[in-house]
Amino acid sequence: MSDLRIGYLVGSISTDSINRRLAAALQQLAPAGVRLVEIGIKDLPFYSLDAEQDFPAAARQFKQAITDADGILIVTPEYSRSIPGVLKNALDWAARPYGENAFAGQPVALAGTSPSPIGTATAQQHLRAILVHFDALVLGQPELFLQDTGAIANDGSVTDEQTRGLLEDFLETFAAFVRTQRAAADAPQALAS
Repeated sequence: MSDLRIGYLVGSISTDSINRRLAAALQQLAPAGVRLVEIGIKDLPFYSLDAEQDFPAAARQFKQAITDADGILIVTPEYSRSIPGVLKNALDWAARPYGENAFAGQPVALAGTSPSPIGTATAQQHLRAILVHFDALVLGQPELFLQDTGAIANDGSVTDEQTRGLLEDFLETFAAFVRTQRAAADAPQALAS
Protein backbone atom coordinates (compact mmCIF):
# COMPACT_ATOMS: atom_id res chain seq x y z
CA MET A 1 0.00 0.00 0.00
CA SER A 2 1.20 3.54 -0.66
CA ASP A 3 2.93 5.67 1.95
CA LEU A 4 0.85 7.73 4.33
CA ARG A 5 1.42 11.40 4.98
CA ILE A 6 0.11 12.24 8.45
CA GLY A 7 -0.13 15.91 9.34
CA TYR A 8 0.28 16.69 12.99
CA LEU A 9 -0.76 19.73 15.02
CA VAL A 10 0.87 20.59 18.34
CA GLY A 11 -1.64 22.41 20.52
CA SER A 12 1.08 24.52 22.14
CA ILE A 13 3.19 27.24 20.56
CA SER A 14 5.82 27.03 23.31
CA THR A 15 9.23 25.99 21.95
CA ASP A 16 9.97 23.84 25.00
CA SER A 17 6.51 22.24 25.23
CA ILE A 18 6.45 18.69 26.55
CA ASN A 19 3.82 18.00 23.89
CA ARG A 20 6.22 19.17 21.21
CA ARG A 21 8.65 16.58 22.65
CA LEU A 22 5.92 13.95 22.42
CA ALA A 23 5.24 14.93 18.80
CA ALA A 24 8.98 14.61 18.04
CA ALA A 25 9.00 11.14 19.61
CA LEU A 26 6.00 10.09 17.54
CA GLN A 27 7.64 11.47 14.40
CA GLN A 28 10.81 9.46 15.10
CA LEU A 29 8.84 6.28 15.86
CA ALA A 30 6.57 6.42 12.82
CA PRO A 31 6.28 2.97 11.24
CA ALA A 32 7.64 2.19 7.80
CA GLY A 33 5.52 3.82 5.12
CA VAL A 34 4.28 6.59 7.42
CA ARG A 35 5.65 10.13 7.43
CA LEU A 36 4.59 12.68 10.06
CA VAL A 37 4.73 16.32 8.96
CA GLU A 38 3.92 19.25 11.22
CA ILE A 39 1.10 21.61 10.31
CA GLY A 40 1.93 24.75 12.26
CA ILE A 41 -0.65 26.86 14.07
CA LYS A 42 1.39 29.74 15.50
CA ASP A 43 1.10 32.01 12.44
CA LEU A 44 -2.69 31.94 12.36
CA PRO A 45 -4.35 35.24 13.28
CA PHE A 46 -7.22 35.29 15.76
CA TYR A 47 -10.33 33.98 14.07
CA SER A 48 -13.05 36.50 13.35
CA LEU A 49 -16.04 36.30 11.05
CA ASP A 50 -14.85 39.64 9.65
CA ALA A 51 -11.77 37.91 8.21
CA GLU A 52 -13.86 35.58 6.08
CA GLN A 53 -14.41 38.38 3.57
CA ASP A 54 -10.69 38.22 2.79
CA PHE A 55 -9.61 34.80 4.12
CA PRO A 56 -6.00 35.16 5.32
CA ALA A 57 -3.29 33.32 3.37
CA ALA A 58 -2.03 31.60 6.54
CA ALA A 59 -5.50 30.17 7.18
CA ARG A 60 -5.91 29.04 3.55
CA GLN A 61 -2.53 27.27 3.70
CA PHE A 62 -3.43 25.70 7.04
CA LYS A 63 -6.72 24.35 5.71
CA GLN A 64 -5.05 23.04 2.55
CA ALA A 65 -2.41 21.21 4.60
CA ILE A 66 -5.17 19.46 6.57
CA THR A 67 -7.01 18.53 3.37
CA ASP A 68 -3.83 17.27 1.68
CA ALA A 69 -2.88 14.94 4.57
CA ASP A 70 -4.01 11.33 4.64
CA GLY A 71 -4.76 11.71 8.35
CA ILE A 72 -4.28 14.19 11.19
CA LEU A 73 -2.67 13.65 14.58
CA ILE A 74 -3.37 16.30 17.23
CA VAL A 75 -0.91 16.41 20.13
CA THR A 76 -2.24 18.74 22.78
CA PRO A 77 -1.59 19.91 26.31
CA GLU A 78 -4.42 20.45 28.75
CA TYR A 79 -5.03 24.02 29.92
CA SER A 80 -7.64 24.65 32.62
CA ARG A 81 -9.26 21.23 31.98
CA SER A 82 -9.66 21.93 28.26
CA ILE A 83 -7.71 22.57 25.08
CA PRO A 84 -5.41 25.58 24.66
CA GLY A 85 -6.90 28.70 23.09
CA VAL A 86 -4.38 28.61 20.23
CA LEU A 87 -5.58 25.13 19.26
CA LYS A 88 -9.24 26.15 19.42
CA ASN A 89 -8.40 29.15 17.24
CA ALA A 90 -6.76 26.84 14.67
CA LEU A 91 -9.77 24.52 14.70
CA ASP A 92 -12.10 27.47 14.13
CA TRP A 93 -10.09 28.49 11.06
CA ALA A 94 -10.15 24.91 9.76
CA ALA A 95 -13.95 24.76 9.96
CA ARG A 96 -14.66 28.09 8.27
CA PRO A 97 -16.20 29.43 6.16
CA TYR A 98 -19.39 27.49 6.83
CA GLY A 99 -19.65 24.47 4.55
CA GLU A 100 -15.89 24.28 3.91
CA ASN A 101 -14.72 22.33 6.95
CA ALA A 102 -11.26 20.84 6.32
CA PHE A 103 -11.74 18.13 8.97
CA ALA A 104 -14.90 16.59 7.46
CA GLY A 105 -14.17 12.95 6.64
CA GLN A 106 -10.55 13.24 7.82
CA PRO A 107 -9.15 10.42 10.00
CA VAL A 108 -7.86 11.97 13.25
CA ALA A 109 -6.04 10.65 16.33
CA LEU A 110 -5.46 12.45 19.62
CA ALA A 111 -2.47 12.38 21.94
CA GLY A 112 -1.08 14.46 24.76
CA THR A 113 1.10 14.55 27.83
CA SER A 114 1.09 16.52 31.05
CA PRO A 115 2.54 16.29 34.57
CA SER A 116 -0.86 15.03 35.76
CA PRO A 117 -1.44 11.31 36.32
CA ILE A 118 -4.43 11.52 33.95
CA GLY A 119 -2.36 13.22 31.26
CA THR A 120 -4.57 15.22 28.94
CA ALA A 121 -7.71 13.07 29.23
CA THR A 122 -10.10 15.97 29.87
CA ALA A 123 -8.69 18.13 27.07
CA GLN A 124 -8.96 15.20 24.69
CA GLN A 125 -12.62 14.69 25.60
CA HIS A 126 -13.34 18.33 24.75
CA LEU A 127 -11.33 18.01 21.55
CA ARG A 128 -13.16 14.81 20.61
CA ALA A 129 -16.52 16.63 20.96
CA ILE A 130 -15.34 19.40 18.63
CA LEU A 131 -13.99 16.95 16.05
CA VAL A 132 -17.16 14.84 16.05
CA HIS A 133 -19.11 18.04 15.37
CA PHE A 134 -16.70 18.65 12.46
CA ASP A 135 -17.57 15.17 11.10
CA ALA A 136 -13.97 14.01 11.51
CA LEU A 137 -13.33 10.27 11.80
CA VAL A 138 -11.79 10.13 15.27
CA LEU A 139 -9.83 7.07 16.38
CA GLY A 140 -11.53 5.69 19.50
CA GLN A 141 -8.86 3.32 20.82
CA PRO A 142 -6.15 3.33 21.89
CA GLU A 143 -6.27 6.61 23.74
CA LEU A 144 -2.90 8.25 24.32
CA PHE A 145 -2.70 10.53 27.32
CA LEU A 146 0.62 10.22 29.11
CA GLN A 147 1.90 11.46 32.40
CA ASP A 148 5.19 13.23 31.71
CA THR A 149 7.74 11.21 33.67
CA GLY A 150 10.83 12.27 31.73
CA ALA A 151 10.71 9.18 29.47
CA ILE A 152 10.89 11.45 26.41
CA ALA A 153 14.09 13.46 26.08
CA ASN A 154 14.26 17.00 24.68
CA ASP A 155 15.26 15.65 21.26
CA GLY A 156 12.23 13.34 21.18
CA SER A 157 14.13 10.15 21.89
CA VAL A 158 12.29 7.74 24.18
CA THR A 159 14.34 6.41 27.08
CA ASP A 160 11.76 3.98 28.48
CA GLU A 161 10.91 0.77 26.57
CA GLN A 162 7.35 0.57 27.89
CA THR A 163 6.63 4.12 26.71
CA ARG A 164 8.29 3.39 23.34
CA GLY A 165 6.08 0.33 22.89
CA LEU A 166 2.96 2.29 23.78
CA LEU A 167 3.79 4.99 21.23
CA GLU A 168 4.67 2.47 18.51
CA ASP A 169 1.41 0.56 19.06
CA PHE A 170 -0.56 3.82 18.94
CA LEU A 171 1.07 4.80 15.64
CA GLU A 172 0.57 1.36 14.07
CA THR A 173 -3.10 1.39 15.05
CA PHE A 174 -3.62 4.90 13.71
CA ALA A 175 -1.88 4.06 10.42
CA ALA A 176 -4.15 1.02 10.00
CA PHE A 177 -7.19 3.18 10.84
CA VAL A 178 -6.19 5.78 8.22
CA ARG A 179 -5.67 3.10 5.57
CA THR A 180 -9.05 1.54 6.36
CA GLN A 181 -10.84 4.91 6.20
CA ARG A 182 -9.09 5.84 2.95
CA ALA A 183 -9.95 2.47 1.38
CA ALA A 184 -13.61 2.88 2.41
CA ALA A 185 -13.68 6.39 0.95
CA ASP A 186 -12.15 5.18 -2.32
CA ALA A 187 -14.42 2.11 -2.65
CA PRO A 188 -17.47 3.93 -4.10
CA GLN A 189 -15.22 5.61 -6.68
CA ALA A 190 -13.74 2.26 -7.68
CA LEU A 191 -17.21 0.77 -8.10
CA ALA A 192 -18.35 3.72 -10.21
CA SER A 193 -15.47 3.40 -12.70
